[in-house]
Amino acid sequence: MYNYRNLEKEDCEFVDVVETDDLPTGERLFIEIDDLSIVLFNVGGEYYAIADLCSHDDGPLGDGDLDGLELACPRHGAHFDIKTGKALSLPAIVDIPAYPVRIMGETIQIGVPRD
Repeated sequence: MYNYRNLEKEDCEFVDVVETDDLPTGERLFIEIDDLSIVLFNVGGEYYAIADLCSHDDGPLGDGDLDGLELACPRHGAHFDIKTGKALSLPAIVDIPAYPVRIMGETIQIGVPRD
């Protein structure tokens, strides 16, 4: 899988997702953009977006326990870095997409690859 945070701005289409006031610190938001299932996290006022998809078994990931920037898959316990999408523990060995996030005014935007 590809880490989309590494895309150049001109290679992304940024999509308005939610106002900053509507996603308090410690909360997460599940989003569908086109055919992408994404989870947006607010960790101490910093925003991170990853695919809601465990690379181990293609199951949902976003409901897992978050410890700092490390998310545990609720199904089989694989851990992922929400900043980079990197798989941190077995049974996952493949990274997941991490999407760039930016704030425009009071609106959180997620960058997805252009077609």
